[in-house]
Amino acid sequence: MSQPESAPQIQSPETTAPASANRRRRWLRLLGGCALALLVLLLITAVAGVFWLRSVTKSALPQLDGDLHLAGLSAPVTVRRDAHGVPHIEAATQEDLFVAQGYVTAQDRLWQMDAYRRNANGELAEVMGRSLLKHDIAQRVLQFRNTAQRVYKNLSPDERARLDAYARGVNAFIAQHPNSLPPEFALLHYKPKPWTGVDSLSVGMMMIETLDSRFETKLARERIAQKLHNSKLAANLYPVGSWRDHPPTGQIVDLSQPNPIPPTPQSDDDDDDEPTQTRLAPGDALYELRAVLGLPDCDGCQPGSNNWVVSGKHTASGKPLLSNDMHLSLTVPNIWYMADLSAPGYHAAGVTLTGFPYVIAGHNEHVAWGFTALYADVQDLYVEKVQGNKYQGDDAQWRPLAVDHEIIHVRGSEDAALDVRSTAHGPLLDPILAGESRPVALKWTLYDPTLNALPIYAMNVASNWTEFSAALGQWCWPTQNVVYSDDQGHIAYHAVGEIPIRPAGIADVPVGDAKHNWAGYIPFDDLPGAFDPPSGFLATANARVTTDKSMYPITDEWADPYRIERIYKVLQGRDGLTPKDLLALQTDVYSEVDQEMGHRFAYAIDHTTGTDTRLRKAADLMRSWDGRLAVDSAAASIETSARAALKPMILEPKLGDLARDYEWSESNFALEEIVMHANPDWLPPGFKDWDAALTEAVRRGMQKGTAPTDPSHWTYGSWHVVDLEHPLAGFLPIVGRVAGTGPQPLSGDTVTVKQVGRAFGPSQRFTMDWNNIDGSTENIALGESGNPLSPYFRDQWSDYANGRTFPLPFSPSAVAAQTRHTLRLLP
Repeated sequence: MSQPESAPQIQSPETTAPASANRRRRWLRLLGGCALALLVLLLITAVAGVFWLRSVTKSALPQLDGDLHLAGLSAPVTVRRDAHGVPHIEAATQEDLFVAQGYVTAQDRLWQMDAYRRNANGELAEVMGRSLLKHDIAQRVLQFRNTAQRVYKNLSPDERARLDAYARGVNAFIAQHPNSLPPEFALLHYKPKPWTGVDSLSVGMMMIETLDSRFETKLARERIAQKLHNSKLAANLYPVGSWRDHPPTGQIVDLSQPNPIPPTPQSDDDDDDEPTQTRLAPGDALYELRAVLGLPDCDGCQPGSNNWVVSGKHTASGKPLLSNDMHLSLTVPNIWYMADLSAPGYHAAGVTLTGFPYVIAGHNEHVAWGFTALYADVQDLYVEKVQGNKYQGDDAQWRPLAVDHEIIHVRGSEDAALDVRSTAHGPLLDPILAGESRPVALKWTLYDPTLNALPIYAMNVASNWTEFSAALGQWCWPTQNVVYSDDQGHIAYHAVGEIPIRPAGIADVPVGDAKHNWAGYIPFDDLPGAFDPPSGFLATANARVTTDKSMYPITDEWADPYRIERIYKVLQGRDGLTPKDLLALQTDVYSEVDQEMGHRFAYAIDHTTGTDTRLRKAADLMRSWDGRLAVDSAAASIETSARAALKPMILEPKLGDLARDYEWSESNFALEEIVMHANPDWLPPGFKDWDAALTEAVRRGMQKGTAPTDPSHWTYGSWHVVDLEHPLAGFLPIVGRVAGTGPQPLSGDTVTVKQVGRAFGPSQRFTMDWNNIDGSTENIALGESGNPLSPYFRDQWSDYANGRTFPLPFSPSAVAAQTRHTLRLLP
């Protein structure tokens, strides 16, 4: 008899809940264990990565003592390193000297050298990926690699031999250290290609681009002029020189009187006719182009510099003093590499350009020199007539476009093909001008095949002004202001570079007719210059150097006049000057225009109804301010933030989105003139008068800067900082933490003699004292080495950041006394 089937057992919720909870706990424990294991694995990987990076970095430290064999030398070379790791290289021949210079520079800066040539040649995407492709396209379009090759081919045999000697030294280092190269090569998994003389010239092209290229400003000015459709308003935004300027004539200047206002030239955008309606590159395209070209992104951070020279009648020693600090983007490591180079017939010391032979700025046994950017206009934009693969020349004849076929290697992606088309004027910029419908060609003195001189060596070996000025007369680019002093007591100044003669005047916007063609170059003797002037004093700071007596215009875009005005007020008429006085001026953070604007803001608050306690406190701080942009100054915080807030208030109502396209090296002076003259044409809408507008600017500045309730606690250094980053910091954050400075309080601003921004400022400081050649000082930001584990990686930073300096020994006895390491390079 079969048993009845049992009824199914139904579990109650009370029965199933514990089982379900147990399963969840098991899963949670499993997941927690996996997460912990993953965390441990990540931690182990991170620690291992740090140890690996440290090991690779340590293995790349150079040999500083003992003997090394170097193929190609004719005799031993001695490399003595001083207390700051600066190499003092002594060779039996000049060829051996430049071989050794290449080798020693590669010891400290090989990856930077490779990055510089790749930057100029448009080859960064090959090792850093697609994010650098637009940059590489721009560099290929601008023809830097091809231009370097052309210049090399046209140099004299002696010049090529010196470049080749330097390259042999670099390649000897690469060959000797296949497994102990700088850590950046290991991080990016590639090996450097052999160095060539052309590569050194490519590095030089990078500097020319930095100092001489401003074509994007002409495109922006065209758009803004068409938007304003008013020549008077355009002239307000684009002043050409100012009453504050002090051209280096060497004449004694009455500083109690303002200088004459320079005449305003007639420019192509200065008319009220209906503008031609063309499709221009959109504003965001120009903004992106500036980023692609690597232009500084802080307002007023245009590459510039200060230099001055004082004759012996104004110094304590009776011998000339010369100072120079060159203002550039600040990088890790610094763009300059200090060196002292000595061989029969050659002995020069100062800063060298990483990847390039010789001493760029410094002194030899008889002469000293320093540079600032001249800002000469050496570029024009031409709107061409193009049909298919032909363009119409100035004679109305149709000619085939020249085409350069470029292949850009891209890491992790397919190669990019690029055809760069050119007219007789220069390359067409369409690959880098997104949205621009017109075929626009760039004409640049750099592209002139007849210009190939490289006179730096001749400057290095000159022994007097006659020889030195003869070398300057061969200078092609970049355009510069050069100050000079020598051991015979002479001082001098001269502008240098090939600058076009433009019969139709300077074209500040793109042009499209033959009347704007160039008619040769300004003769060297017709450029501004002075020798042993009556004042016994010469100085430049990128501001206007021409006068109403100058034969030719040089540019319409000079720098703001405030630095040169301050230099003249501090130095002219003073006697008994010492190197200490000149260092104090190089690090000076007083700004007359900031102080005046602070007083104007305070006056506005006083005369505006409805202001609160916070605004009135801000007014009191600015009213009593001494004008120094010190890190502990609250008034500096308030005034600079108010000025920053005021600029868009003035520009945006008339320009809209184009306001961010407005770039002009005298933009601070333009703003000063608008405000101080209470220009009604620029009064922001919605305000009854300028007092109300300026008061609102102070309020907005403090609001944006998150100032505390009591603005007296809002110190300038709490937010105005210097922060230098390694080029790989954006790709590999660990590199940034190891190699960068981190944010540090920063005094000064873009209009003080100490011209600074977050990653911009004096790249070096030099003072030549002919009374004590071994007491002459030079220092750079950070240090000589590019290796973070080197004692010479950051050893100069404290002196640099705190306004101190140190001597660069030059004589054999001084070098011997300072020697810390001695390396012999043997054949």
